[in-house]
Amino acid sequence: MTETTKARTANPAGTATNPMHEMADQGIAQTKDSFKNAKAATEEAAHVFQQAYTVAAKGATDYNLKVFEIARFNTNAAFDYARELLGVKSLSEFVELSSARSRQQFETMTAQSKELATLAQRVSLEAAEPLKSGVSGAFNKVT
Repeated sequence: MTETTKARTANPAGTATNPMHEMADQGIAQTKDSFKNAKAATEEAAHVFQQAYTVAAKGATDYNLKVFEIARFNTNAAFDYARELLGVKSLSEFVELSSARSRQQFETMTAQSKELATLAQRVSLEAAEPLKSGVSGAFNKVT
């Protein structure tokens, strides 16, 4: 064996005298660190999505409860109107009752629509907040 071959055999791979092995070891260490950071960011992002889903589900429940409340109110109002119609004695009384009912129904519908729109906007903003703040923070850790 030559002196160079003997030196290589006596000095196993991965020691400080082999620059290629040092670069490979550094690359592996950096890859491991990147993987750990990516894993942590992914776990944090999953937690953020879970929070957003929870908020969105609660918001959807609140919205549906409001829709049921409005439907119950409108159903009761329709029965009240039908009951009032049974007591009508003249055409003018019918027209007056119908006009008042139409005006009241339009005002009620406008208020209910505004209430539902406000609720939907609030739910959307609340559901987006964890995503807006959490995901950007999680992925900033990776870079």
